[in-house]
Amino acid sequence: MKIHHIPCLEDNYAYLIIDESTKEAAVVDPVEPEKILNVAQQHGVVLKLVLTTHHHWDHAGGNEKLRQLVPGIKVYGGSKDNVKGCTDVVDNGDKISLGADVSILALHTPSHTNGHISYYVTSKEGEDPAVFTGDTLFVAGCGKFFEGTAEQMYQSLCVTLGSLPKPTRVYCGHEYTVKNLQFALTVEPENVKTQHKLSWAQQQRKAGLPTIPSTIEDEMETNPFIRVELPEIQEKVGCDSAVEAMREIRKRKDNWRG
Repeated sequence: MKIHHIPCLEDNYAYLIIDESTKEAAVVDPVEPEKILNVAQQHGVVLKLVLTTHHHWDHAGGNEKLRQLVPGIKVYGGSKDNVKGCTDVVDNGDKISLGADVSILALHTPSHTNGHISYYVTSKEGEDPAVFTGDTLFVAGCGKFFEGTAEQMYQSLCVTLGSLPKPTRVYCGHEYTVKNLQFALTVEPENVKTQHKLSWAQQQRKAGLPTIPSTIEDEMETNPFIRVELPEIQEKVGCDSAVEAMREIRKRKDNWRG
């Protein structure tokens, strides 16, 4: 399995997932269809599937055009999310296969939108899995609770995504990492791993390079929204439970002007 990031719009990422033995590919959130097709052609692959994380236009807005450009392509999206151009709805636990070796598991990760889906992707033994988290989990951050609650985001981040194997690579929907890490340091100023990751991320961006992927393990060490289960984080934000801390940290992030 090979994964290529494709920068789109101002700070979005689409992703090309390639099954190397068959040269069949899936694309995550192809908001700029012509750009996606060019990248697919450069890699000599055939686009078979679209994996849509959620219905917002900057993720699903290219689906209908891509269906025109690639007749017969399947477009997957969450059953509760009314995704534009969707041909096949998925629910939590549904499995999709790509080529000979790639398996895709749909995980329902609501809060940003009601039907948000993250896609957990595995290939041959010995390869680290990957998860495409759209706007639920960002590097060192999480999406705004537009259609859901702190309880749902806690479940999505800490339970559903937090239970994936630690080496799982995290590919999110936007390049927000530097700002997220700067905010994370307002919650945990003494977190050395966060400090180091911020200087690394700043160097990456100066060089015009992406800060993805992260890993689940990395997020557990640096992302305040996944760390809400830790008593020391709850104490820092004056809360008695993980869900309360999730709500409070999101409120602080929404009001933060870093």
